[in-house]
Formats: sequence, structure tokens, C-alpha cells
Amino acid sequence: MLRSGEEYRDSIRDGRKVYVDGEQVKDVTTHPMFKPIVDRRARIYDMAHDESTQAVMTYADGESGELNAIGNRLPRTQEDWWDKRRAVDAVQRESGGVVTRVGDETIGEMWSLFDGQDVLNEVDPRFSENIRRHIQHSISADTFHISANTDPKGDRSKAPQDQDPDMLLHVVKETDNGIVVRGAKYETAAAYANQAFTKPTIANWGNSELSEYAVGFIADLGSPGLKFISRTGFAGRASAADYPLSNSVDEVESLVIFDNVEIPWENVLFYRHTKAASFIRSTLHRYSAFPFVQRTQHLADLMIGAALWNVKQTGLEKQQAVQEKLAQLACYRENINAHLTASIAMAEPSPGGLLMPNQSLLYTGRVTALSQLPAMMHIARELCGGQICITPDSGAFSHPDTKDWMEKYYNVNENWIADDRRKLLAFARDLLNSDYAGHRLTFQLFAQSPPFAQLGAIYRNFDFDGPLDLVRKAAGLSENVLGGQVLGTANRSQMDGKVASK
Repeated sequence: MLRSGEEYRDSIRDGRKVYVDGEQVKDVTTHPMFKPIVDRRARIYDMAHDESTQAVMTYADGESGELNAIGNRLPRTQEDWWDKRRAVDAVQRESGGVVTRVGDETIGEMWSLFDGQDVLNEVDPRFSENIRRHIQHSISADTFHISANTDPKGDRSKAPQDQDPDMLLHVVKETDNGIVVRGAKYETAAAYANQAFTKPTIANWGNSELSEYAVGFIADLGSPGLKFISRTGFAGRASAADYPLSNSVDEVESLVIFDNVEIPWENVLFYRHTKAASFIRSTLHRYSAFPFVQRTQHLADLMIGAALWNVKQTGLEKQQAVQEKLAQLACYRENINAHLTASIAMAEPSPGGLLMPNQSLLYTGRVTALSQLPAMMHIARELCGGQICITPDSGAFSHPDTKDWMEKYYNVNENWIADDRRKLLAFARDLLNSDYAGHRLTFQLFAQSPPFAQLGAIYRNFDFDGPLDLVRKAAGLSENVLGGQVLGTANRSQMDGKVASK
């Protein structure tokens, strides 16, 4: 059943203990650093009810006919992926910026466990049942579902047992009702979400087949024993007229403290089984990488728009040097678009019977999008020019002593008056040159995994057999070099031109 924005707000008024700037937050829905992003998430819920956006945001259940959020639907066809892509585009256009941790991208991590039910069954058949039930619950209850991955870790040269054991989240005991866990996780949006898929972040669980660190579960974020220590948000720190993005789409991260939190058995997805933990770490972004990369495409659109409007308002768009830089931004954007489009067109059946984006193309698109982002932001900054760092704030444009001077020097012509230039420069500053802009860049680079892990995903998913076999034959190498291996037999869609069936 689709929730409304107000129902979402009510669901997080549950007495949770949230701290920011050394103070406890009474209500995350009204606190100035949380309210803007909570309102954005609430608006996404309301978009599913609005006549103008309902069709792109929802689908009808085949059995009940009930409308559900398209972002939570298990992907079984190419059309499912096109529908999801259209919904994400609608959300990003509505937000006026980039919002990432709003649920549709993190639910994909659960689908990876859906694919791994045979692994879960090795641990306990109940865990396979749990994942199916929780996926259905996310669909029917329309929960705000996030992911909790990153532990504080401590000294990474030491095993967990050789330092403070709470540096990695772990099970401290079992009860009749479930397991009790202790530790911490960093997670975006945790302070204002409903539940989190909580799982290990590294493969060092003490080198034991059965380890209390190899645990995955669904955390009800209103549970007793949870505490949220949040970073200072950007919202409210300065005028929204001067920092429009910081004040509307800043997604606040928290250190989530699990202080002996009991997790019911029905919420446990795997426990003490390193094979299951390794499986989810290796397949975690099989689906979730798609909307994440799509958001980077939207960020590219914002950079292109901000840069192009800036050169147009000063009449520089016809200069060849300017056009070359704009073309570089366009190439970056279209490169991302091409990888997303191709990953759907050449989608692959998953082990669990779903349809996953072509893994090699998707992960390559992610590396392309993120590795080139700093350089593209620099090009956009060059095109916007130095005025994004020297223009006075909005107060100077309204104060009676300075208003006339600001209008004199910021009016360009009858098309570009001072107020429009001020708004454009403020937007470009917040996008490219503010504290929020720096935070956004670092978030994009590390939000799914560090760069070496992203390249590792490509290495594991690219079909090297084709190039090896091609060169072996072209160079006339004997079969001795194969060492008993058989090359060129992989049936990956990008190698043989086949497109996964709808």
C-alpha cells in the first residue's frame, strides 16, 4: 500500500535518539538540518499519489491490482528497468538537485540476497524465507529502506579480536527471540529512515568459517538501543537564496550506534556464516549500482546546465574554446547514458531468476562516471568563471545602501538582470564550489565502495576469455599456453550480441 508523505513523517516520530551538534534532536521532521531532506523524501511518497506523476512512480500488482512504488518492484524484464529509470528521472527533476539515499537504490542490495537464497539455505532455511518476506514487506508497506555497510573498523592491520571488538559490528549473544548485536555503522539517511539492511563491510571476520562478525539483518531504526550521532548538516547554515542546494537536498550521514540491540530471528538474513557474508559483499551492487550511476548522470546535467547558462549570460557560448569544454562535459554525460542504456539492452538473467543490468557494462559505467567526475567539475568551474567565488551574497542585492551598485554591475542586458545572474551564480557556487559541493564529490567517489573495489568489480565481471582467445589465434599460439583451460566459451551477452529476453 502506498504511503503518503505525512504517513512517512509520522513513522519516524518514534522517539529515536538522534544527536547533532552536541544536542539531542526532539523531532527529525522539524529540525532545521533534517527537515529539508525529510520533506524531499515525503514529496517522493506524495508523487505516487499525484495525478501528474502517479503513472511514472507506480505499478499495479498483477494479483491484487494494488498500486505499489516502482522503485521497490523486483526487476524481471527490461521494461521494469526502463520504468525504474523513468521514475528516478522524475524524482531528480522534482528535487532540483541530486538525492541519492531515498530508498530505490538501496532496496537493490536486498535483491542480491534474493539471488543468493541457495547460500542462505546452507546456513538456515529460515533465512531464505526471511529475505523473501522482507522484500515483499518493502513492496507492500512502502518503507523507507536504506543500507548500513561501513563500520568504524579501527586498526585495519589487526583482526577484530585483537582490538576493541566493537570496531566491527558483531553478535554478542543469542536469545530465544533473536540475536543481540553491538558495534556501529556509518550510514546516510539513517536518522530519518525506517529500516536498514545491515551487513558486514570487509572480509576479515577472524578467518573463521563461523564468525560472530559475519552477520546480516534488517534493523528497525526505531529499535531500543539505537543511537544516531549525525554530522552537522549544511541546511540552515546560510541563506537558501545563496545556497539553494545545501538547503534543500543535503542528505545527512550518521554514526549509528548499536548498543546491545536485539534483532528478532525473523529479521536475521544470515549469521555466523562467512560464505553468506562473502556472497553479499561480492554481489552487493549488482542492482543498486544502476540508480547510483543514473544519479551521476543527473549531476552531469546540472553541471552542463550551470556552465552553459553562465557562458550564455556573458555571450561567450560561441567561442570555440568554450564549445570544446562544453563538448567535453557532453561526452562525459553521454558516456554515462550509453553505459546505462546498454546495460539494460544487454541485461542478463540473474541466478535467482531476476533480470540484472549487464554487469560488466554497469560497473564500467560506474568507474567512468566517478573517476572522471573531479575533472568534469573542474571544467564546469572554469566555464562558470571566478564570479562564483567572489560574488557577494543575496543581502548585498537587497540592502538599500548597496542594491543600486549591485544592479549596476550585475545587469548585463535586457535579458540578464542582476537578480537572475545572482541566482545563477549562487546555484553554480553551491553545485561546484561550496562545502556541500566538496561533500557531494567525496560522497560520489566512496558511497558505493572505494575506487579499488569498483575496479575489482569490473575485473570479476568482464569476460577476459574473448580477448585471450582472439589474440591466441591471431598470434598463432599453440594450445599449450592454455594449460588445460578452455577459452572463448563464455556466453556473455556483450560478446555474442544476444540481448536478454523480456
